[in-house]
Amino acid sequence: MTAHSAAARSRTGGPGNDGPKILEHVMGWTLVIVLAMLVTQLGLL
Repeated sequence: MTAHSAAARSRTGGPGNDGPKILEHVMGWTLVIVLAMLVTQLGLL
């Protein structure tokens, strides 16, 4: 492998495989539940 091909595959720090996926999943469902509680408390449903 040459230096050029190694540099071409370097990570850029963009949205990739960083961070735990379970945390994002739990936070997403928490947001859904909080919004559902808010809607029912305000009588919008």
